[in-house]
Amino acid sequence: MAAVKKRQPGGGRAAPVRLLAGIRGQGSNRGAGRKSTGVDQRIYDAVYGAVMRHRLPPGTKLTEASLCELFKVSRTIVRKALLRLSHEYIVELRHNRGAVVASPSPQDTREIFAARRAIEAAIVPLVAARAGKADFARLRQHVRDEHAAFQKGDRSTWIRLTGEFHLALAEVGGNAVLRRYLAELVSRCSLIIALYDPPQRAFCDNHEHDGLLDAMAGGNVVQAQRLMDEHLRLIEDGLRLAERAQDIDLAEILADA
Repeated sequence: MAAVKKRQPGGGRAAPVRLLAGIRGQGSNRGAGRKSTGVDQRIYDAVYGAVMRHRLPPGTKLTEASLCELFKVSRTIVRKALLRLSHEYIVELRHNRGAVVASPSPQDTREIFAARRAIEAAIVPLVAARAGKADFARLRQHVRDEHAAFQKGDRSTWIRLTGEFHLALAEVGGNAVLRRYLAELVSRCSLIIALYDPPQRAFCDNHEHDGLLDAMAGGNVVQAQRLMDEHLRLIEDGLRLAERAQDIDLAEILADA
């Protein structure tokens, strides 16, 4: 499904309706004239995958010239891919300085996770009140899909699915405003996790998601809220926020994408 942004009152940019929706092999359409082509999708997937696999650290410069040469495309195509990546907070587009892999600071991280805990605490009772058997069945299948991606060692899919689990909860909860805010926070958390979480750590354990579903299905809202808060704090506490200084060879990292 395409990710669509809407303008909020006051001119602010709203969150994408779907977290990194369909990024593996599908375009992320954000309006007429912005449909993905095969080439810009390839650039998008290459950069996204390299970030999720810890191969492109925070602050890495993504020059248009280098990407043009590597993928044998025009600057227009490269800019289209970089714009899509910026919409998902994977890269930052800096005026007169080009694109770099986003570098959330420790303060950014604390604020993002604090906001997310508040939003998800409000979503939990909505899910407990509205979800039926079919909803819980779909959510539990989603958790099984997360586990399968983890077992295969597919880190990028695993990160995407664990984020989408929380968005699926928000969708069941039925409050569109909370869901839009959560979509931005989950997208930014997914980037932070990809950049700063040790690859070997099970940052979003499937059993934690199962425990959340058990509590909500049983109508134990207080317990579910406590588990959600603990779940998000565990993720944040396990991050290693020190940036890594290293030389990056874009051609070596992205050539096989």
